[in-house]
Amino acid sequence: MPQVRRGFTLIELLIVVVIIGILASIAIPKFSAVREKSYIAVVTSDLKTLASQMEIYQAENLTYPANIGLLPEFTMSDGINIVINEATAGTGWAATGAHVGLLGRQCGIFYGNGSASNAVPATTAGMVTCN
Repeated sequence: MPQVRRGFTLIELLIVVVIIGILASIAIPKFSAVREKSYIAVVTSDLKTLASQMEIYQAENLTYPANIGLLPEFTMSDGINIVINEATAGTGWAATGAHVGLLGRQCGIFYGNGSASNAVPATTAGMVTCN
């Protein structure tokens, strides 16, 4: 009586491994791009929140705060670093922000007479711009 063999042949297993490799090579770059977009969205959101807090502080104190420590209501998201680079007495400000997962990239925003050079890559007042 002939024996019935159970299991997969080496060729069948090799084909499955190749298919999984092809799917992984497609999925990993897509995942990285989505993760980068989410980091940029978090930085953008935090900079917009900072803008609101800066304007509230200015309305109450008639000047802009020179550092984030003066804004008790403002909290940054995890992995975010925001710096107020310029705060002109009641006439404008500029800030930049970055995420630890975005190497070499940052976002910036400035208002009023704040200098765009202190908010690189921002070029338009009130607009968060990322490079």
